[in-house]
Amino acid sequence: MQTTLSQDGAVLTLHSEDGSTRFHAIWLRDNAQDPETRAPGNGQRLIALRDISADTRIVAAVVEGDTLNVTFAPEQKTIGYSLGWLDAHKYDVSGPPVRGWLPDEVTPWNSSLQEDVPAGNYPMLTRRGAAFQDWIEQVARYGFGKIEGGPVEEGALFKVVDLFGYVRETNYGKLFEVRTEVNPTNLAYTGLGLQAHTDNPYRDPVPTIQVLYCLESSAAGGENMVVDGFACARRLQQENPDYFDVLADHCARFEYAGEDGVCLTSRRPLIDLAPDGELIGVRFNNRSLAAVTDVPFDRMDLWYAAYRRFGEIIDDPAMEVVFRLDPGEAFVVDNTRVLHARKAYSGAGKRWLQGCYADKDGLRSTRDALRRKSLEAAE
Repeated sequence: MQTTLSQDGAVLTLHSEDGSTRFHAIWLRDNAQDPETRAPGNGQRLIALRDISADTRIVAAVVEGDTLNVTFAPEQKTIGYSLGWLDAHKYDVSGPPVRGWLPDEVTPWNSSLQEDVPAGNYPMLTRRGAAFQDWIEQVARYGFGKIEGGPVEEGALFKVVDLFGYVRETNYGKLFEVRTEVNPTNLAYTGLGLQAHTDNPYRDPVPTIQVLYCLESSAAGGENMVVDGFACARRLQQENPDYFDVLADHCARFEYAGEDGVCLTSRRPLIDLAPDGELIGVRFNNRSLAAVTDVPFDRMDLWYAAYRRFGEIIDDPAMEVVFRLDPGEAFVVDNTRVLHARKAYSGAGKRWLQGCYADKDGLRSTRDALRRKSLEAAE
């Protein structure tokens, strides 16, 4: 591994057999891992950018083993960087990413996942061992996962959330009941089948994790269904890039006012992209879509054609995974990505699920902490 510096010391280039990677001096200094820059216990920065000279430059750089030692001026401070860390965080990549790209740790799927649904045994998950780590990795990768063998008791879904995070309370309460009701305030409380949808698109921010836990299931029908919104969006993009772009470029509006004192509204696109084009979210809920007013007149026909086709792809059986929840079983779903639905069920027998919301950052934090622990154990 060799290094070269630009004439003004503003850029360092690492040369290896695989090619060259450039780093700016200010980026390296800002991301230093030394104990004067970052707290050893939690890794948080101890200094602000204002504490780093705007004239920061590199005056020397030497690779010693697996470490790159960099000396900065005007501080005359030498800081070591792990070559592995630099490789994992390099930003000198060729060309902009394709719009709608996904990170490697996210795998889009369709009905072919039916025979390999991510599932975990509740007693095993509570041990927080390898089975739990494998399950939470799969939930993060595929956006959903089942849990089997749980207790059949009211409020058991909170024990599921305790595995990775905290309950997010809404106007529906800490939990909500999913069963037939007289004069329901929401169609979810009837025996009607529901189109695949994301929950609460009228919130900002939307609840990012939903848990549904089965307590009774003697009614005919009522199978649960999940659809990968990311896979649907990418299929739409492959079929018609203009459809993908118009749903990503313009906001839809969502509204819920089914209870006294509640009027929830949001304004977000059906296909949500980060500024660099990463596909980060899907909002789709025909029951809660309000009048769309943010699409220009000359693009409204295109938007509706795209919306229609997006819905057809979501409804395609080739995109869905179907399973039945029995008492003591649950599923966890990434509500920013995976749409869920329910087949219609009959009035005979009983069907009772409890649901609640949580946040995805808790699930990802748990996954990443387990990853870090595994790496430390392997060293």
